[in-house]
This record gives sequence, C-alpha cells and structure tokens, in this order.
Amino acid sequence: MSKPPIAPRKPFWPKRRAPPPPPGARAEPIGFRDVRLSLLDDLEATAFFFQEAAGGSHARRDPVKVLALSGGGAGGAFGAGALVGLSRAGARPTFDLVTGVSTGALIAPFALLGSAWDERLQDAYTGGYAAELLGLMAVRPGVSLYPAERLEALVGRYVDAEMIEAVAAAHRAGRRLFVATANLDAQTTSIWDMGGIAARGGPEALRLFADILIASASVPGVFPPKLLRVEADGTSYDELHVDGGAISPLFVVPEPLILRRAREHASGGAEVYVLVNTTLEPTPRPTPLGAVPVLVRSFELMLRSSYRSAVRSVAAFCQLNDFPLHSASIPADGDGANMLRFDREAMTRLFLHGAEIAESGRLWRRSQPL
Repeated sequence: MSKPPIAPRKPFWPKRRAPPPPPGARAEPIGFRDVRLSLLDDLEATAFFFQEAAGGSHARRDPVKVLALSGGGAGGAFGAGALVGLSRAGARPTFDLVTGVSTGALIAPFALLGSAWDERLQDAYTGGYAAELLGLMAVRPGVSLYPAERLEALVGRYVDAEMIEAVAAAHRAGRRLFVATANLDAQTTSIWDMGGIAARGGPEALRLFADILIASASVPGVFPPKLLRVEADGTSYDELHVDGGAISPLFVVPEPLILRRAREHASGGAEVYVLVNTTLEPTPRPTPLGAVPVLVRSFELMLRSSYRSAVRSVAAFCQLNDFPLHSASIPADGDGANMLRFDREAMTRLFLHGAEIAESGRLWRRSQPL
C-alpha cells in the first residue's frame, strides 16, 4: 500500500464558527438523518442496540455477540494483536454488535468485518506509518501536540471506499457498529451509528465516517478537536467533538441505560466481550519528586481508575441481564505500554504480545473484572 503524502499544515481554528445547536435540539450531520442515538426522545434505545443487532428479529435464539473496544492510544496495538491472534487460533467470534472509543473506534470497523481484514489491521498498528506521523519529531505544540492533518492522514490511509462498502453490507445484514465521541459544547456523549452512515454510500458517507473516527480518537491536548457541521430544523450549527474517552473509556450501552434490562430486546440473550487497551492492575513503583513525574503518575492513576469503573459498569449490566462477560486487558507484564508511545518497535512488541496471548487461549477472563 503506497503512502499518501502528508498535506501541508493548515490552521485548525477558524476565524468564526457557527454556534452549537440549542439544548434539546435533535441535530444531525447535514444530509444524514437518524445516525446519532438520542436518549432524549428514544425510550427504546436498548432495543436499538440489541434487537437491531439481531437483525430486528424477535425470534433469534442464539446470543447476540457484543464486543466493546476501549481507548488507550498506542495501547490499541494490543487489542489489534489480540483480534489477529484469535483469528489465527480459529477462536474469533463473528460479532453482531461492536462498539469503540478512541483507539478502540479505529479498531472497531476491522473487528466488525472479521479476519479477512487482519492484514490491514496489523499494518495500521505495526506498519510504521503511525510512528512516522506521530513520532516525537512530528510534535508541533500549539492548540495541541500534533496538528490535525497527522491523525487525518492516519485514518485516511486505512478508511476507504472499500471499507465503507463492507461496513454497509454488514449493516444491511443486521450487524451494528457504534462509535462514541464527546461533544464539548453540550458536554455529552454522542453515539454514532457507523453502519447507518456507511449505508448511505458515496463520498459524503466516507468523509463523515472518517471524521467521526478522527473525532473519537482526538485525545484532548494531543490532537485538536474535530468540528462537525450539523443541522436542526433547517438551521446549520457547528459542534466540537473530542475523544469519547473524555466521558467514558468504553461502552456496551450508553451510560444512562446501564441499569436497564436488555434481555427482552434480545430473545437469545447476549454474550459480551470487553477488550481494554491498557493495564488495569496497579503497578506500584517509587514516584520521583518532581512536577512532571507526579503529574504523569497522577494522570495514569486517574485513567486506570476510570477504566476499572467503566468495566465494573459493564459487569453490572451483564449481571442484571444474566449475560456472560468475557474481559481482557493488557497484562501487568505489558506495563511498558505507553498510550503516547507510537514508535514502531514498541507498538509491534505490544501487538505480538496480544496476538500470542490470544492465540494460546489465555486472552479472556470469564470472571468479575477489577
């Protein structure tokens, strides 16, 4: 696959932006209706997630297989490797419903599309293009560490018309792909129906699909926010979106639905898999006395606590509905992983670690998470 040229840097911040939609307005990207889940006026949102993932059939008897992919930056190399390892072992489920946040959002289309896309998934995390675009030499401090076109080029290399057509075909077959972004203006999570977007087809669908993946992966301060143009009642507005992990690092259903019963919407039940692209266990070690080490260590602690809380919420949802839960995360012995370490050697090592664990049958824990 030839590498597209990196576009010259363009100023990110526009001189003006349209205001965001007023509170309570049902805003959608221009030309795309019903591609963002609104919990305000969709009281059957759980059915939207589970019944639709079963192809809209109430008669389905086998469980809906759900995969939730977390954020974790460069740690996504572990999740990518785990999926490839499952393929090699012949143990990879065909997932009916895939959700993704941040780096998990970038993995999610490949997870939905299955083993035939493993080569492209592996190249995305070990081919060196991410290292080229996001290495230390690419840092340009300003509104963010990296300019917008770096992440755009990375997503544009792997998200193309072929992928959109494949996701659209999966959507028409009743399988679902959801990605979360954080709406900075409204301070809420947006859940996007990526299959619904792909099914519209054409360059506009490809552009919006890529823009939402970029927004979901735009870690605040590391990448600039993504501006999305939306429309409500015939009026255009602008929304700023960032990494969905700013609110929740992973999800099976949106947080307001976590204590609602879903079994009646999935007659065959559901089997839930959670793949966490970071280490959940504490890693005790001395913290040097200094502002930067203390900040880094505190940020790490905050993130891990957030991830553990999110996994506990999923466990509570599964317990409420009597759904089996399989969880996996980067083992403590893989703690050398750093969410901002995009060099090829480190990401390849993490990818191979995930692949080896999955291929040997040691990936999933069927027990209550931390």
